[in-house]
Amino acid sequence: MRLGLDIGGTKTDAVAVDHTGVIVDRVRLATGFGPEAVIATALDGVARIAEITGVPVPEFESIGIGIPGQVDVTTGSVWHAVNLGFDELDVGRRLGEALGRDVKVENDVKAAALGAYHLMTVAGPGPAARSIAYLNLGTGLAAGLVIDGRLWRGARGAAGEIGHIPVDPNGVLCACGQRGCLETVASGSAIARQWVSDDPIPARSLLAAAEAGDPEAVAIRSLLIDNIAAAVRVLVLTVDVEVVMIGGGLSNLGEWLLDEVRRVLTSWAVESPFLASLGLDARVQLVPVDFPAAAVGAALVGAPTGAGAVPQNQEEVAAWQK
Repeated sequence: MRLGLDIGGTKTDAVAVDHTGVIVDRVRLATGFGPEAVIATALDGVARIAEITGVPVPEFESIGIGIPGQVDVTTGSVWHAVNLGFDELDVGRRLGEALGRDVKVENDVKAAALGAYHLMTVAGPGPAARSIAYLNLGTGLAAGLVIDGRLWRGARGAAGEIGHIPVDPNGVLCACGQRGCLETVASGSAIARQWVSDDPIPARSLLAAAEAGDPEAVAIRSLLIDNIAAAVRVLVLTVDVEVVMIGGGLSNLGEWLLDEVRRVLTSWAVESPFLASLGLDARVQLVPVDFPAAAVGAALVGAPTGAGAVPQNQEEVAAWQK
């Protein structure tokens, strides 16, 4: 049995995953704000999963944490987790000392990529994919890459940070210091900046206004979809992954979003035989809205098949059982 937590800005998802990768139990709780509250939330999540599964904490095969921010996977330290209320925190060490055992820590988007890959392989109904990109459309935009069952982090951990690829040199200033980054036109924060609304979910208000024919809303919606499609194209052209799984808050727009992104990719294929040969529209899928990808990925981070690896067939599942 493995235990994984996805610590988000407002909620924390905790799951127990068995040796075949099936979710056995799941709890959700509010995330505290600030370093001490975040640690307390994580410990509470571990305690609740241990209680409902009846598995003592020392008996879990592994415990993993998915968390926003810059993560040193060797030490478990986390930096720049602004939405959690801290700039630096030794998450792995603090939790390890409190629980009396090793705790693995991974960036939440990368953890979600592992969870999505698992969904496409062991847990999925179709043929296993050897490589996927998880495209996270949340407040920001970023991707996680899994190649042959292992996370690809890059030389300095920046692999998948496509949200900071400039697409408009005359665009708005991005938080990264560049202008016109993909994140500034294809993310939740991009919608909130361009479409001021009293609706707590600005995307919902934007789509309603666009459906009603508001020309400004129609233009913002078009820009959003075009650039999400551009993110898919970037991921395929740079890494040639078999599947791009879309997750994050904006993925809650559901099949409408998927259909619109596929429509744009298909229109590009009509104009470009090269893009047509890549079959971009057929590579895009949505992560099921009720699947806790980051929590499942966190549970798999310490897998014995290798750091950041998941079993890819029944033989490897059998190896887990040993």
